[in-house]
Amino acid sequence: MSASGGTKAIVAALGANLAIAVAKFVAFAFSGSSSMLAEGVHSVADSGNQALLLLGGKRSQKAADEEHPFGYGRERYIFGFLVSIVLFTIGGVFALYEGYEKIRHPHDVEHWYWPVGVLLFAVIAEGFSFRTAIAESNGHRGKQSWVRFIRTAKAPELPVVLLEDFGALVGLVLALCGVGIALATGDGVWDGIGTLCIGILLVLIALVLAAETKSLLLGEAAGAESVAKIRDAILADDSVVRIIHMRTLHLGPDELLVAAKIAVHHDDTAAEVARAIDAAEARVREAEPIARVIYLEPDIYNESRANPV
Repeated sequence: MSASGGTKAIVAALGANLAIAVAKFVAFAFSGSSSMLAEGVHSVADSGNQALLLLGGKRSQKAADEEHPFGYGRERYIFGFLVSIVLFTIGGVFALYEGYEKIRHPHDVEHWYWPVGVLLFAVIAEGFSFRTAIAESNGHRGKQSWVRFIRTAKAPELPVVLLEDFGALVGLVLALCGVGIALATGDGVWDGIGTLCIGILLVLIALVLAAETKSLLLGEAAGAESVAKIRDAILADDSVVRIIHMRTLHLGPDELLVAAKIAVHHDDTAAEVARAIDAAEARVREAEPIARVIYLEPDIYNESRANPV
């Protein structure tokens, strides 16, 4: 997986979630808190998320073959989609079920110091993981807002880890509130309400990630900045009169397909046209290194047939 895949953030999140999951299940065993059980399942699901993301990154590195001539870059999108749909949703639905059962059959939180202590430890661990994800994302985010970054990122791993860690931190706060109010009032229903809120949060995050990874799976064009670089590179030499139309498509986070019909001088020889195309391809690869598959078709410009670039 390339650096853009956020491997450091994934590994940090995996380590944090495994440690937190163990601590939460221990707390549940001693306290009987449904919030702790829901949070424990959430942390196990999160650990599975990171394992799937790492697996997707590994599989995406397979070389292109006859059956998949454009390579396996989209494996990362597929595994990102699996994370968003299967694991997040399973965690969310389980938490909703636990919250519902706790509200129907409330019981007091026993040994309150176990869940409170574990939750405070989890906040610290998740905070470290979230900080790592933010630091790694900042290298790719540029001046974009966080919402814009999540919506436009071509590598699915960082948005998944960011939203996962954010959801985990908010979920921990909700669990703390649920346990705290249950202890203060002596009413175990509040523990169930906290669990229910965690489930709603996880389902909402699943829906957001599903929508974003679905768009990547369908095939997204290069960003506006990349398109501008490619266009400028093609037109950098006067052997290319203009771009009649151009299409771009991400074959994976780090691989871009560029297809363009370019207008050449009507009196150029075949050899001159071939040299112009080769030079334009070289300029495109220099301007946008992830443009690995380039198809340039020469033509004579006809305004009635031209489409917007």
